[in-house]
Amino acid sequence: MSHEAWTACCERLRASLPAQQFNTWIRALSAEPEEGGEGVRLRVLAPNRFILQWVRERYWPKIAEHLAELGIAQAELQLGAATKGGTPPRPSRAASAEVPSSTDATETPAAAAQESPPAASPAEESSTEPKPRPGRSAPKRRPLPLAEDVAPSSTLEALYERTRLNPAATFDTLVTGRANDLARAAAMQVAHNPGASYNPLFVYGGVGLGKTHLIHAIGNAIFRTDPRVVIRYVHAEDYYADVVRAYQQKSFDAFKRYYRSLDVLLIDDIQFFQNKARTQEEFFHAFNALTEAHKQIVITCDTYPKDIQGLEDRLISRFDWGLTVQIEPPELEMRVAIVQKKAQLLGVQVGDDVAFLIAKNLRSNVRELEGALNKVVAFANFHSQPITLELAKEALKDILHAYNRQLSVEHIQKTVADYYKTKVADMHSKKRTRAVARPRQVAMWLAKELTPLSLPAIGEAFGGRDHTTVLHAYRTINELRLTDPQLNHDVHVLLQVLRG
Repeated sequence: MSHEAWTACCERLRASLPAQQFNTWIRALSAEPEEGGEGVRLRVLAPNRFILQWVRERYWPKIAEHLAELGIAQAELQLGAATKGGTPPRPSRAASAEVPSSTDATETPAAAAQESPPAASPAEESSTEPKPRPGRSAPKRRPLPLAEDVAPSSTLEALYERTRLNPAATFDTLVTGRANDLARAAAMQVAHNPGASYNPLFVYGGVGLGKTHLIHAIGNAIFRTDPRVVIRYVHAEDYYADVVRAYQQKSFDAFKRYYRSLDVLLIDDIQFFQNKARTQEEFFHAFNALTEAHKQIVITCDTYPKDIQGLEDRLISRFDWGLTVQIEPPELEMRVAIVQKKAQLLGVQVGDDVAFLIAKNLRSNVRELEGALNKVVAFANFHSQPITLELAKEALKDILHAYNRQLSVEHIQKTVADYYKTKVADMHSKKRTRAVARPRQVAMWLAKELTPLSLPAIGEAFGGRDHTTVLHAYRTINELRLTDPQLNHDVHVLLQVLRG
């Protein structure tokens, strides 16, 4: 009776929770009957303290309600494994990847650094250049905790809250494709060995392509492996606000101690440091202190480091110490996979035709794809109808119309001609000189990527050329982007300009 009730309870939770939450927290639990007393009693077991605390605060009231409806007189959530012939909890692969392997955590002195920077101490550090960077060596690992140092689960959760990480942004929920496979591989290497592989890891790419998701995934993976590591995610604007606060309160010593005590610093959208001299100076010193101590730094930006305007050369040169990787706009197949993954996390069924419709017409970034999917789901719920291709077209008619109207071939041709300082007429001419042919091929590539037009229609817009010419141009630019950094940069800039 008890095992059947637990199975039925899990099925109810599976139907009501997003797949990622169910796989991470509920599948990690097990249950066994408890002897004695009147009625059917059940012990629900969590494999470690972190899961125990998380389930108790967020899911246990609903679990207890379901079990009561299924005839369980009393249920209790406990830490431990199944015993007396019961089956020990065996978390799914997803759950194993999402929770820490240890059952406890240590509150180290550095853990206090994850609180807000205190306002104390006057004095400021000199802005002189630091000593040359010493040779790299393997970072020292923290010692294992003593029994008397083990922190309660509430402390563990408090440590996670201070990281400011998004628990839903993990490597498991990141859709991978040609556009981000290198960045993901580098991120996983950093997560596996922080401070000893690529430091700093600099990830750049357009708006909404998954940079923030990636650095949150790094932080989550490191925390799950060792909750004692002091991690902090901070947006560049928040870092700037901390500098301003330290300046107003004359507390730069406390500010510096705080950021230099971190083990992992994840800083997002560093382009917001533009023309902020004092912020750049403080980050420069923090950067040197952290890297010299073999502490990991991960940075994201919307453009290549050397193209950031208003940023000091000494900072840009330090960004080149580690590895710089780009996240490109996702190709069609990857966009379809993203839509389907987002639908799965929402717990809704979306057919391939609907996913293809969204992916084919919305090419800019992941946020646009997610926004379009949310609109379709909301439209279907409001009208109490299943999600069909016709319903999706109706829900997205304004978005699709505006998007396709804005990105015309003529607009692409003019933008490319202005960028390369050529004439729009050259896009239609028969000239084959390199100065004319290459921009024309770039414009054809952009037209195929950014508009729903067929190859023959694109060829017609470029002076009545054959569709095979467009296909050749598309393949040529794809190949050159892998070997020609300047061309790849040009294409990236044009994509950003055309998408606004």
